[in-house]
Amino acid sequence: MNRGLPWTGPLLYFTWRGWHNAGLLNIYITMQTETETSLLTQKTRELCQAILEEPVFRAGQERIAAFLADEKARAQYELVVSKGQALQEKQQQAQALSDAEVAEFEKQREILINNPVARGFMDAQEELHEIQHTIKKSVNKTLELGRVPTEADLQEDCGHGCSCH
Repeated sequence: MNRGLPWTGPLLYFTWRGWHNAGLLNIYITMQTETETSLLTQKTRELCQAILEEPVFRAGQERIAAFLADEKARAQYELVVSKGQALQEKQQQAQALSDAEVAEFEKQREILINNPVARGFMDAQEELHEIQHTIKKSVNKTLELGRVPTEADLQEDCGHGCSCH
């Protein structure tokens, strides 16, 4: 009797010694897993292609490329990041920040924000992070719930301690 399994051989049965014809079972499980994996791989590739075709993604990539080609914008960005890290390290070591240090950081940050190429880069980073967050949250909710999440499921705020951030 064939119960939808991919072979028509004898039925498997269990005895105290284990499965008889276990080789057939292993073949079935392997074939099923490979089929499921290839389907997941195909759907993942389709998702990746959809991401690449998304106008927000394309625009973000263009702004990132423009930033990488602009040496002045990159230097401004690196300066602000390094000054910000230095101030953060001082705070973590319970050292007081001088008004001059903070003012210099704010000045450099303002220059960076007013640079349209650097601003475009930072906006693109945020947009790409949002795409990544949305996908990650949807996949995590699917695994958590065992079904495709509804809009209501995705609207639940899970806080920053969860794995979707």
